[in-house]
Amino acid sequence: MVKKKVKQKNYACNLIANRQLFNRQKGVVLIVALVFLVALTAVAGALMQNSTSDMKMSGASEEKVVATQEAISASDEVMFRQINADSGNNKFASAIVRFQDESFGNVTGSLNITNTDSDTTASLNLANNDLELEADCPHSKSGSSVQIFTCNVLRLQVVRKYGRKNTNEVEVNTGVVQQLLR
Repeated sequence: MVKKKVKQKNYACNLIANRQLFNRQKGVVLIVALVFLVALTAVAGALMQNSTSDMKMSGASEEKVVATQEAISASDEVMFRQINADSGNNKFASAIVRFQDESFGNVTGSLNITNTDSDTTASLNLANNDLELEADCPHSKSGSSVQIFTCNVLRLQVVRKYGRKNTNEVEVNTGVVQQLLR
């Protein structure tokens, strides 16, 4: 029984000592909690800033992809309009001499589906023909040994502006070879 009383007395002393330690530590715990709160707030702010930048970059990337697809569609539209043009209005089959005129190569007017915001321009020029000579056709299955056929080798260039204030450009170049009778 004496041992039991000694243990109870020691237990009571330890309990009183632990209470005094707890009373002293209340302020320390509060300060540590505030330090962690400030650190977590700083990390959360940095992560939010990075996600805003990521959203801007992904938006710009998407806008470029859309502009590229619109430029390719505009190129397809010009080719469709020229191939299905009325007799005498197909610029692909025009004489090389007509390409000397700067306004002749401007085919932006045929873009009435893909150029709704007037931010796309299309031009048709001779490709790799500085001397403006009639070129022979590239090799094909239907050859002509007497050189009856010549070809217009043309470059269709579509420029599409995009971005804030239309400051960026996407350029699509398409090669067209139109076979002609001499």
